[in-house]
Amino acid sequence: MDFALILVVATFFTGAVWLLDKLFFKKRRQQFSGETKPGLIVEYSNSFFPVLALVLVLRSFLFEPFQIPSGSMLPTLKVGDFILVNKFSYGVHLPVINKEILEVDDPEVGDVAVFRYPLDQRLNYIKRVVGTPGDTVSYADKMLTVNGEPVGRELLEKYPSDAPSEWLWKETLGEAEHEVYNYPPRTFDFPDIQVPEGYYFVMGDNRDHSNDSRFWCQGEVKDSSGCLLIPGYFNDRGMPLVMGFVPEENLVGKAVAVWMHWPELLSLPDFTAFRRIE
Repeated sequence: MDFALILVVATFFTGAVWLLDKLFFKKRRQQFSGETKPGLIVEYSNSFFPVLALVLVLRSFLFEPFQIPSGSMLPTLKVGDFILVNKFSYGVHLPVINKEILEVDDPEVGDVAVFRYPLDQRLNYIKRVVGTPGDTVSYADKMLTVNGEPVGRELLEKYPSDAPSEWLWKETLGEAEHEVYNYPPRTFDFPDIQVPEGYYFVMGDNRDHSNDSRFWCQGEVKDSSGCLLIPGYFNDRGMPLVMGFVPEENLVGKAVAVWMHWPELLSLPDFTAFRRIE
């Protein structure tokens, strides 16, 4: 269900009824019957249009709420966190058609970004930006390197109680200082890759349990979906390396704050979980 489309249609329908009532219907009622009370549709439209219009403006151009459905961004974001996404951080876009009408800023390394999943535009994903256009990124032995510089990190705890199979690190990526999980056994590494113009490379903070730029293409090249071949690299089975990149036009906004935690429908929402997202 496309909520944005439903909201736009509802706003324009109630707005059209409200406007027609102001210009024509109200005068006709008074002129022919002497009544001022409108019909049910007109009455509901007059009541709901201002509310719908306000929600449309706020949601489309300022802030939009999202719920975290998976653990790919642990420990930064937990399942059941409700977050606010700044919609104008990466430019002002028209709702539904997502056409940019005002350029603002570009994502920076370290940002937590929400974007439309390149392989299914109906889904919204949230990951951390680790490479912007022109950056060179690599990952080896749990160490992330950007433009030849290893990303600073500090081991905080081995096998913490919240994640007894992980190691907890503090990482400094760009201006963001945040925590990440790593599963100790060696997992997927990749060599130096350069992020193409118009694309972004993203990873989850739960580094070994995240469907991100490293994995979602599964070796299949789809230029229209950002699944791009990395030239000159083959794995031990002779297969080429295909990485997934987020097209610039898929960006939704920057995640800026957690405003509530509500893990289960029958549980009580926790508003004390409010915090800024680093």
